[in-house]
Amino acid sequence: MRQIILDTETTGLEWKKGNRVVEIGCVELVERRPSGRNFHKYLKPDCEFEQGAQEVTGLTLEFLADKPAFEEIVEEFLAYIEGAEVIIHNASFDVGFLDSELSRFGDRFGRFADHCTVVDTLAMARARFPGQRNSLDALCKRLGVDNTHRHLHGGLLDAQILADVYIALTSGQEEIGFGSLDEDGGQVAVVRHAFDASNVGLRAQVAPTAGELEAHAKRLDKLRSKGGGSCLWDLIETPPAPMEVTTASA
Repeated sequence: MRQIILDTETTGLEWKKGNRVVEIGCVELVERRPSGRNFHKYLKPDCEFEQGAQEVTGLTLEFLADKPAFEEIVEEFLAYIEGAEVIIHNASFDVGFLDSELSRFGDRFGRFADHCTVVDTLAMARARFPGQRNSLDALCKRLGVDNTHRHLHGGLLDAQILADVYIALTSGQEEIGFGSLDEDGGQVAVVRHAFDASNVGLRAQVAPTAGELEAHAKRLDKLRSKGGGSCLWDLIETPPAPMEVTTASA
């Protein structure tokens, strides 16, 4: 499964007022692990920053003057996200701006969602923590994600932080492939979009160590305490015994 964690920075709060995207930051996850294949671009807008926007991002028109325009990176960007599950915090904001940028090309590139599936972590957080603050900073504090290095908003930095938040937010048993529950308590299938994994190497099959099994058991106990004494993992067969590792003599 290929996922892209995405964040943008803009010249203001509303694309309808002519504001533009000035930074795109993306972090790629393959099977929930960072691949190292990230996407990061600063962009030159053709408008001024709204009052207060520069203080939030730390970006200036002088800094962005020699950066590419969106039209110069649009094809590279769309190729990068194509077919992926794109994870965004408060997705309507970023997608609105990206759709606005794409609309400048007429029908040539369509809309953002024509190229990928969008998942909104703000909606996920509101469902899990109703009535609580669910900003990125609030979620970092609640889920134990270190964001002490976040003094300004930045596309790539925020995408990296959101990747950690997303992994923490979806670490429960209902979010790791077992499905979720609908309003009536029924199972809802988890739909994943296929991606070409031909360039991803096979993982080594290694039996867990005694220490890893102990940590696993503690994690299951925690899940059982939240699930009324049981968890879905109990339906899976017992993992293999620890492997004895020997070193061949020369």
